[in-house]
Amino acid sequence: MAKDGTTLELDQLDFVQLQGWVRTNRAGKNVSFIALNDGTFFKNAQIVYSSDTLSNYAEVAKYLTGTAISVVGKFVLTPEASQPFEIQATEINLEGECDSTYPLQKKRHTFEYLREIGHLRPRTNTFSAVFRVRSVLAMAIHQFFQDQGFVYVHTPIITGADAEGAGETFTVTTREDGNYEEDFFGKHASLTVSGQLQAEAYAMAFRDIYTFGPTFRAENSNTTTHAAEFWMIEPEMAFADLEYSMDVIEDMLKYCINYVMEMCPEELAFFNERIDTSLLERLEHVRTSSFKRLPYTEAIEILKNADVKFENNNIYWGMDLNTEHERYITEKVVKGPTFLIDYPEEIKAFYMRRNDDGKTVAACDLLVPGVGELVGGSQREERLDILEKKMESLSMNTEGYQWYLDLRRYGGCQHAGFGLGFERLVMYITGMENIRDVIPFARTPRNLNF
Repeated sequence: MAKDGTTLELDQLDFVQLQGWVRTNRAGKNVSFIALNDGTFFKNAQIVYSSDTLSNYAEVAKYLTGTAISVVGKFVLTPEASQPFEIQATEINLEGECDSTYPLQKKRHTFEYLREIGHLRPRTNTFSAVFRVRSVLAMAIHQFFQDQGFVYVHTPIITGADAEGAGETFTVTTREDGNYEEDFFGKHASLTVSGQLQAEAYAMAFRDIYTFGPTFRAENSNTTTHAAEFWMIEPEMAFADLEYSMDVIEDMLKYCINYVMEMCPEELAFFNERIDTSLLERLEHVRTSSFKRLPYTEAIEILKNADVKFENNNIYWGMDLNTEHERYITEKVVKGPTFLIDYPEEIKAFYMRRNDDGKTVAACDLLVPGVGELVGGSQREERLDILEKKMESLSMNTEGYQWYLDLRRYGGCQHAGFGLGFERLVMYITGMENIRDVIPFARTPRNLNF
């Protein structure tokens, strides 16, 4: 696109100017080649420069990987070559030098090493692709919900309520003595673990809403799927039941996959070649499949009768399924995306609606091949008396939840929602296996380097 906003066809271009960073510099006696990345596209541009056209040829030939330069040159289509075009440079100027101590030299680095230099790793091919997909995927989330008429709500980062009731929160305080009555808020405050409860309040006004923001869990867990800070998408829908919520989940996931496949074909091809050779096949399968709905009780019977030995082979009704169980269901039994529904009440959160059987709740987890659980949701308990009794049975301090109970007292209605960990979705769509590698600066136990 030209500076005046008009779009130019490739064969209309003559001389161009661009800036970027040297990925490689293959210097010859009279003709040399720079692979330049300007940050706007996954692939590099090839810069051809010669001693005949550059007065500073000898200087440019010494530029090392990582050097920032500006280039003026002739745009030449090269349909017979490995790249579609090249820039035949008439001028190359140094913007910022980079010496031989630069950590990202021309070799493959382990992901473990790259996590130690998180400020530099977006310059690598893998992480350039990861974070471009992350950006596009965030746009897809917003586009999907905005097209459906959902209102985007910013829920608070600092809160006095633990939506999960798990207590694994980061405390926010200005005091060292733990005297919360004299603290900034006059009570105990923490970083949010979920915006769901506040989101429900806005669903009672706008009908369909969604949140998309950071959440925090103080879990001392060093696994590939846990982080202390991550992003969540949490839609809430009034006058909706669990079935409707599952329809939205299915539509959303398919939309996101289609969107990324359309906008990031080069990146996905890279992931399919370098990270997970079954990635594109898996995404295509999910994109074109109908998602099965399987009751938890049936899943337990399937697992009990399975002709395999699980690491946790103690299968019983009321257990919280492990990832190996979830993957067996979705990969070996259903062989496709699967909603597990109607979980035992005891293993789910207090706000989930009790089913008529008195034992289960209207909850769902979406299981997908290669990962296991991707999305969790439920129909919310709209009946005030049942919700109050549930909270009392869990010895919850209902005083701080009166505002939440008001949503049932004053015009409450059937409603449902779900939560999707954004990083887990990025992992699924890129094939990356560690949450630390799909978030710009990971926050994990004993790790606060940037």
